Amino acid sequence: MRVLIVGCGYVGLPLGAELVRQGHAVFGLRRSIHAVEELRVAGIQPLLADITKPDELKKLPGNFDWVVNCVAAGGGGAENYRQIYLEGTRNLIAWLAGSPPQKFVYTSSTSVYGQNDGSVVTEKSAAAPEMETGKVLVETENVLLAAVADRQFPAVILRVVGIYGPERGHSFKQFLRGEARIEGDGARFLNMIHRDDVVGCIVAALTNGKPGEIYNAVDDAPVSQLDFLKWLAGELKKPLPAGIAADAEGLRKRGVTNKRVSNTKLKAELKYQFQFPDFRAGYAAEIARLKTAGAPAT
Repeated sequence: MRVLIVGCGYVGLPLGAELVRQGHAVFGLRRSIHAVEELRVAGIQPLLADITKPDELKKLPGNFDWVVNCVAAGGGGAENYRQIYLEGTRNLIAWLAGSPPQKFVYTSSTSVYGQNDGSVVTEKSAAAPEMETGKVLVETENVLLAAVADRQFPAVILRVVGIYGPERGHSFKQFLRGEARIEGDGARFLNMIHRDDVVGCIVAALTNGKPGEIYNAVDDAPVSQLDFLKWLAGELKKPLPAGIAADAEGLRKRGVTNKRVSNTKLKAELKYQFQFPDFRAGYAAEIARLKTAGAPAT
């Protein structure tokens, strides 16, 4: 297959390397030239363009069999999200209209779910986030679903939870820096997925995903914040973090939710088997990697 990866960074780069390993011709689209050599080393052919600028897309080669949009906003507020995700996706759909791919996979986020009662969340659950950034992601998904219905555009949506892995993992890095805090009674659920399993889920979506379908990309085991921090403290022989009020100002600004995201549909329909079925397997590997590297925090 001739594959285009839009946003060839933390997820896109190892995804491209895996697809190259499988024998596909892979192109990686980035906005800057800084990662060009890194892409080439992985066997990925680099392309430079900004998806928020339609004229730049028109200059790119076409005729891709598979397209993956795993671009990241890199922070910022709702307007930044609107430009990168919403307008960028619209531009990609328009650019690909003349020669549509066989499959288009978009990595959205489970932040579209606003549930805060610890309930199990499936793809049929309401996507009604309170945060403006989450609302932009819902709008972006709706643009893709409309394209599926109106133009038979072959879009598959993966709603990805918090990604961890090499150099990544918000709660883990906070713990290592001594900045982690137990929120209230610590009962709020965390949902995670290892970076390598995100790659695996995308490949599974390319091969088995059905256009117009949404799949939650999350491991098998949501865990309470308290249990996660207890496990880390035990593994790293460090004290349990102090507490903080559940309604603290910083937490309100982050718009934290409390839900257990289900991967039942993804496993059943995409036939994907997780390399790291839960945080223990994934973080044990990450802790071992850090120890091998001689990281002082471990």
